[in-house]
Amino acid sequence: MHGGGTRPTNGPDGERLSPCVCSTLRMVSRALTQLYDDVLRPSGLRVTQFSILATIGRLGEANLRQLEYLLAIDQTTLTRSLNLLERARVIERVAHPDARVKSMKLSSKGRRALEAARPLWARAQARVLREWGTTAWADTQRRLAHLLRVAVKKRPSRSRSRVQPSRARTHEEE
Repeated sequence: MHGGGTRPTNGPDGERLSPCVCSTLRMVSRALTQLYDDVLRPSGLRVTQFSILATIGRLGEANLRQLEYLLAIDQTTLTRSLNLLERARVIERVAHPDARVKSMKLSSKGRRALEAARPLWARAQARVLREWGTTAWADTQRRLAHLLRVAVKKRPSRSRSRVQPSRARTHEEE
């Protein structure tokens, strides 16, 4: 089998990285998720939950399609996460004219949880940026945005019509 990439050789962890873009990004993502989860542990939130709550909090109210698009997460995983957050009473459903649309907002408990987690998230973010550098992160964000566009463009849509909400600020931009 012919590989299209080359194996990285520089750096102490170069031998751990795969020439496969997907495998390498997933490995790095798992490691970063664990770092953020460890720092967020006192808040009771995982970074995935924090991201969902921060997005809902920023929008004020969000439906499943908006969150699926903004977080680039599949509907099954998102629904499972939202159900857990709803059972924990950190989000609550909001009536929508179209009963098929599942809209939610932060509960008062959710707002408190998010506010308690923000400084912890900022600590994890600062730790990563201190090691990596803000300039390197800005360049990586630009490159990853392009990679995301490539991945989303090539993926067949599961819905007949997908409405893309206007760009909202991410919790990292707040």
